[in-house]
Amino acid sequence: MKKKLKDEGLCPALRGIFLLKGKWSMCIIHTLLDGTKRFKELEREVIGVNTRMLAKELKFLEEEKIVNRKAYATIPPTVEYSLTEKGKALENVIKEIGSWAEKYA
Repeated sequence: MKKKLKDEGLCPALRGIFLLKGKWSMCIIHTLLDGTKRFKELEREVIGVNTRMLAKELKFLEEEKIVNRKAYATIPPTVEYSLTEKGKALENVIKEIGSWAEKYA
């Protein structure tokens, strides 16, 4: 059984950092704050990410219930990604990090 981060005795902030540790996680979440996107839309809007890494990050975010994946039985297959309530709750966090970066980075 996979051990949960909260079982490790880590402080809450560190657990959050581990959860969003991927280089592209915050960029993906920020992009999805604008609404539901298809894979190719995300690939275009998340500047610098390659296809393999985007798929990997989306899968991780889906497993952590931050991103919702909806597949449609079309030809070619259509897949849409959106934020869950857990993902939407990160909006203020992302804005604050952005404000901090503009001021100090």
